[in-house]
Amino acid sequence: MTLATNKKLLVCQSVIGEITSPGGGINPYRINPEGHADIYPGVGGITYNLRIGDLACEKFGDHVEPAVSLSNFTQVGGQPGPNRALNQFSCVGNEAKVVSGDAKGEIGRVTGKHGGIEHVLIDFAPEVLEKMVIGDKIQIKACGCGLQLTDHPSIKVLNLDPALLEKMGLKELKDGKIQVPVTHTVPSRVMGSGIGAMHSHSGDYDIQLFDEPTVKEYGLEDLRLGDVVAIIDADATYGRIYKTGGVIIGIVVHASSVIAGHGPGVMIAMSSKDGRLVPKIDAKANLQRYFKKL
Repeated sequence: MTLATNKKLLVCQSVIGEITSPGGGINPYRINPEGHADIYPGVGGITYNLRIGDLACEKFGDHVEPAVSLSNFTQVGGQPGPNRALNQFSCVGNEAKVVSGDAKGEIGRVTGKHGGIEHVLIDFAPEVLEKMVIGDKIQIKACGCGLQLTDHPSIKVLNLDPALLEKMGLKELKDGKIQVPVTHTVPSRVMGSGIGAMHSHSGDYDIQLFDEPTVKEYGLEDLRLGDVVAIIDADATYGRIYKTGGVIIGIVVHASSVIAGHGPGVMIAMSSKDGRLVPKIDAKANLQRYFKKL
């Protein structure tokens, strides 16, 4: 079923970035809530063995981003405006084209946005990743900012390409609510880093996985990158908050973390403060599946 949207009114505009390098700190140790310290691969770069569809909690790493991590280092008037534009206007499902280097001309798709580090994440086929180097430029056809379900004004849609929204299996129920396939439901009590942000047009917030009874109850040990999930009793219409009865639909964008308050990151895709979004469990509700239909 295709729900009515305002997609014909949306602007399609280019934004650009380059593949970032991973970074390291003077003190590289990260300490978990049990007091154990270790050194972990983290954000940035080209990650050859972690892509959408892979388990978010399997690899030895911290906040690892799948496939390609993108940033724009241009400064305008001393301000990082181009990188803000890259992050705010890129939407999941947008086409991303390599415009420099040996992989020039290859096409990938945006899979998410990671707050704090302010990266846009892009998926490419393995053979394309092998041709890329750090510093290659990638241009995105940014479309999706302002997308609305025109018959459901109380539901906020964010960070989604309109073509992807049409492939996500949304269904209008008899009571006027919208049913959304998700792999998991997540209680808002375990949402951590990123909560309280004043808007959700960039960045993400993290699912804490340190409470074993909650992880077991909700089956969160098998979260995968690219999973569409529902956060229960939460709202992100104008900032990420706890809200009884609210429902957020999000996409898992980066891998897990050992740091207190952190975990697999969820980028906001839809939000309803009055519970107009109804999650339906579907183990196949993942970007890997939906991208094949685009």
